[in-house]
Parts: sequence; structure tokens; C-alpha cells
Amino acid sequence: MTEVSKEEFGVIPGQGSVEKWKLKSQSVTIEIISLGCIITSLKTQDKNGEMDDIVLGFDSLEGYLTNPRYFGAVVGRVANRIAKGKFTIDGKEYQLAINNGPNSLHGGLKGFDKAIWTSEATADGVRLSLTSRDGEEGYPGELSATVTYSLQGDTLTVQYHASSSQATPINLTNHSYFNLAGHGTPDIYDHLVSITADAYLPVDDTMIPTGEIRAVDGSPFDLRKPVLIGPRLKEVPGPGFDHNFCLSSPGEPPEERPCARVHHPKSGRVLEVSTTQPGVQFYTANFLDGSLRGKGGATYPKHSAFCLETQNWPNAVNQPEFPNTLLRPGETYSHTTCFSFTTA
Repeated sequence: MTEVSKEEFGVIPGQGSVEKWKLKSQSVTIEIISLGCIITSLKTQDKNGEMDDIVLGFDSLEGYLTNPRYFGAVVGRVANRIAKGKFTIDGKEYQLAINNGPNSLHGGLKGFDKAIWTSEATADGVRLSLTSRDGEEGYPGELSATVTYSLQGDTLTVQYHASSSQATPINLTNHSYFNLAGHGTPDIYDHLVSITADAYLPVDDTMIPTGEIRAVDGSPFDLRKPVLIGPRLKEVPGPGFDHNFCLSSPGEPPEERPCARVHHPKSGRVLEVSTTQPGVQFYTANFLDGSLRGKGGATYPKHSAFCLETQNWPNAVNQPEFPNTLLRPGETYSHTTCFSFTTA
């Protein structure tokens, strides 16, 4: 049985109050705020039964008002990057705000992570809802979205649904940063990771996929068997992993499938992820630099966490060979991702 409770987390002048929801099972406790559907705390047991918070974040609302690294947030209308912030639908070109080099990232200047969602309790969690107006951040169509967090035992299920009044790209994901040793631990080099993907997407120097779907065979991106993150990071070109791993081929139906497993041997904690999405962005916190003051005064340096962002492939709206990312009137966007927290 999951305990569900809420309290006020703070007030944003001119916007309203931000609620904090707590979901508690026998082995997992999760806190979620209505600003950006942000997971602010996620406590799980280690192999000795000790609880620790394994996600990066801030102690107060003020930290989340800027949240430059999107800690714990649901990002959208389109997660990840859109090349040059441009796309064309049915012959009409749209221009988005540019907020990441030459590209648009995670929904723009004020994406879904910076909005206060309305929230209500469910039997074992919380449902958060948001209406994004037509033209917001340059996107066409009024979009109605819901994100439902449900905790049952050791598994957090995240369900995303949306509908739109016009054809629009959509790609929602949660951007939690995990460190299974505890959120204040300085690196993730002693974590073992595996991702069940036969291919990944190479990127250009602005992190936009080149269009090639490349097999992982014989490369540092072959994570089909568990590998230690520290040594493998030395083999990856650039500052670390920030790449989409292809879980299914374009055109395949969205079936839920296991996609990733991370094990921290010292604590015994295991995170397993399954999803209906066609891709997962594996990111090793390459752009953290220790400048952010996190929970309990912790600092978060480079490689102090990892993200497993289940999503459509980046820049899919501009790549006809990638999985379809357009939501049209009368259709329903629907995806599910499950995070299971156990020990081994």
C-alpha cells in the first residue's frame, strides 16, 4: 500500500503555490513538486536496509526556479534538441527559441519544467496536468498533457498522455539525475551500466544526430553487457555519454520493454528501467561543474550522476527516417516508463 500526502512547497509570486507530494511504499519514498513535475527526492534502501536519497536536486523552491540542469523535471513540449530550433509541418515552417548553442533544447526558454502543473491524488500516486497554449514557445496547437506518477512497492511508473488541437511535435521525458551511492557522492565511476540497444545515434559538434543509425558493435557504445562507467568514459569521444540509444526501429509499435540496468555494487542498489519509448538518452552529467549548491549543501561535479531519459529520438521532427514525433488532432500521445529500485 502506498501512502500519498501533500503539503505546500512554496509560492511563486504572480504564479501561485507549488505543492509537494510524497509517495511512500515499504521500500521507496518519492517527493514530487507541481513545478515542472519535478522529482525532488527519491529515497531507496541499500543492501543493508539503509535509506538514502539517490537523485540530485535542491532543498528549496528557489533552486528550482532556475534549475539550469533540469534536475528531476519533466521536459517538453519536446525534450532534447531540435536543430536550429526549426521544423516544418504540412508545408509551414516554425521557429522556436534558441537556448542551447544554435539549437532549441527541452522545450525552449520556458518549457514544461518551469510551469506550475495542477495536481490531484490517485490511488497510489499523483496526476499532474498542464495546458500549453497555441504558439507557446513557438509550438503550434493547444496541447493538453498529463503526467501520472504511481508508486507500487519498489517500482515507480510514469505515464504520459497528451492531445493537441493542431499537428505538433511532442516528446516528453523525466530528467532525473541518479547516483545510486547517494546524491552527494562525487562521481558514478563505480556504477555498472547496461543498455539493451544494438544501435545509437552519432551526433555533430552541437549534439544534433547526424542522421546515421550506427551499430554499437565494437565501439564504446556497446553497453549490452554490464560495463563499469569510469573506465568506459575514458573511451567515449568528448566529455562523456550524451547520446540516444535506439531501443526499437522506426515504425515498430510502442511495446514496453526493458531498456537499461544500473548496479552500484558497494551499496547493492539496482535501478532497472523499462519503457514504451523508442529511445533512451544516456547522459553522464558532463556539464555539471560543482557550481550548483544542492541538497544539504552538496556540490555536484562533472560525472556525479547519470540520466536515463526515455524518449523519442532527438531532432526526429527533422529526420523522416526517425520514429514519428508528430501528434495530430484526434490522436493521443501515450507512453509509459517504469523505474524499479532493488538490491543485489
